[in-house]
Amino acid sequence: MKLDILVFGSHPDDAELSCGATIAKEISLGKKVGLIDLTRGELGTRGTAEIRDEEAAEAGRILGVEVRENLRFRDGFFTNDEKHQLEVIKMIRKYRPDIVICNAIDDRHIDHGKGSKLVSDACFLSGLRKIETTHQGENQEAWRPKLVYHYIQWKNIIPDFVVDVTGFMDKKVASLMAYKSQFYDPDSKEPVTPIATKNFKESILYRAQDLGRLINTEYGEGFTVERYVAVNTLSDLI
Repeated sequence: MKLDILVFGSHPDDAELSCGATIAKEISLGKKVGLIDLTRGELGTRGTAEIRDEEAAEAGRILGVEVRENLRFRDGFFTNDEKHQLEVIKMIRKYRPDIVICNAIDDRHIDHGKGSKLVSDACFLSGLRKIETTHQGENQEAWRPKLVYHYIQWKNIIPDFVVDVTGFMDKKVASLMAYKSQFYDPDSKEPVTPIATKNFKESILYRAQDLGRLINTEYGEGFTVERYVAVNTLSDLI
């Protein structure tokens, strides 16, 4: 299956939290989008890996993605080495995306920065034809995405560009609420985590509103780039 955009997250819910509205907007414009989770989030304080599997499937359905897969790397302990790179390369060659979106380049959770570099390196290596991979017994052809973007997570990284996501925040929030085990629940007996506090949902909306304010829209989601964004004319930036 050829996808326009392939979004990676170190954990289920990374993508929804950071660029869920952008995903929803791109799908509304007819783009084919897929999600790849690197781990099952099995070290998460709340819930279980099995619950997260179910929640991730529902979140993907809400957003309308074409596919969602989980590479089942070890939560907290995966590394950016040949073994893991090859598994990511297989996904890139399988779906042949023009754009890859992945974790923040630096963040509070160590898996986010690791996942960012792992996917970024795999995007480059995927274009080298002498690296051989197979899928379902068939040799895969080399493929390198045209663009690699990084979403913003816990830390307030200054974005290189901001997407106007006005009109798509409701779908983003709905996809997040699919992760019932992870977010605020007044009836839950599990430990409270930074994303399970009562005001966390409001903080997601506030960040989107603040980025929207900076680009003169209601809501925005920010990204960083690995190479300069090219435009044909100055008016493309209006």
